[in-house]
Amino acid sequence: MIHASSRVAALLLGCALGSADIYADHPGTQVERARAIVSHGPWPPPAKPDLSNKASDNPLAIALGQQLFFEPALSRDGDMSCATCHKPQRWFTDGEPQAIGVKRLDRNTPTVVDLAWNRWFGWDGANDNLWAQSLRPIVAPAEMNATFASLAAVVRADRTLTCSLQTIFEAELDKVSNEQILVYVGKALAAYQAALKSSRSPFDDYRDAVAAADQTAAASYPKEARRGLNIFTGKGRCSFCHFGPTFTNGEFATVAVPHFTRDGVDRGRYGGIQALRKSPYTLLGEFADNQERLDRAATRHVTLVQSTFGEFRIPGLRNVERTAPYMHDGSLATLEHVVRHYSNFDPGRLHTHGGPQLLRPLRLSDREVRNLVAFLRSLTAPLAPLPALPALPSDC
Repeated sequence: MIHASSRVAALLLGCALGSADIYADHPGTQVERARAIVSHGPWPPPAKPDLSNKASDNPLAIALGQQLFFEPALSRDGDMSCATCHKPQRWFTDGEPQAIGVKRLDRNTPTVVDLAWNRWFGWDGANDNLWAQSLRPIVAPAEMNATFASLAAVVRADRTLTCSLQTIFEAELDKVSNEQILVYVGKALAAYQAALKSSRSPFDDYRDAVAAADQTAAASYPKEARRGLNIFTGKGRCSFCHFGPTFTNGEFATVAVPHFTRDGVDRGRYGGIQALRKSPYTLLGEFADNQERLDRAATRHVTLVQSTFGEFRIPGLRNVERTAPYMHDGSLATLEHVVRHYSNFDPGRLHTHGGPQLLRPLRLSDREVRNLVAFLRSLTAPLAPLPALPALPSDC
């Protein structure tokens, strides 16, 4: 706890935060700077199970979801799995500017790590839960291109898949619809992906040292990253959108990146809201579990307004070093390109629709660009280990 009234705490914080040169880019007092840093933790924050998915946090469902994630038979032609685009060795992305399914798509492949804390899913937020987002590419014609019937046939022909789903969902698969089987598969995939989480980064150790006013522990954090952090929380105002332990507000924005595609225009959040309202797989729909316990206000009251046209999800920044290229269309190749974009973009390309213009060019020096990139790289950490998982049943 940081007490602004304590002179001793302020002195200790000054030691932990570093010299005046390091925090020159943050205009606040020592305590204000410390509070800004501490607000990005602790990590990991508590993760609540997804009440709309009865398989959430179920070790058997996680194990099944892991097998399904790497299973190409889920696709129509049997040659593409979730891992085709979400490659573990690339932090569950593919390194391509735009994803490649049956054909090249218009959007970049986002990571599936740390999704457990999301409220909206996909670049446009077209889904309000992870299981709906997980089943979407399976039946998307431009992606895995399966149908309800083709997927159900694969599941029913595999004894392990059948027994696992029947055990997890307490249902007899020969008595449920093909669509319900798709939902079960989506929920198992969601259980696995929700278990994929970043472990602690060098930034987290520094953040905790600042919170404890521990000068010795704080000293190991590189000065270049510390300068970048103070730009991030200070003059850059990056934490206005990228706040909290996950470094995102979970919402959507226009950031002067074009939303034109090969065939027209990507409507972004506007199109996502339209898709959300039509989807049978939302928290408002019949496939959501525990409906009487769900908080569905955000989905029920989301508003379709013109100002959301061309807005895209504000991503979290943990392990952002691993997920190049960047932006919804993969148009920026490196972190340095991203920082220089925010430093020099043309404000005339922002689509504010008459509203306030919160985003302004940062006008950073070359040194400040390097410092901010160094801070972003300090958010890199290994993947946290999965919980112990049981063997999948082959008989039921």
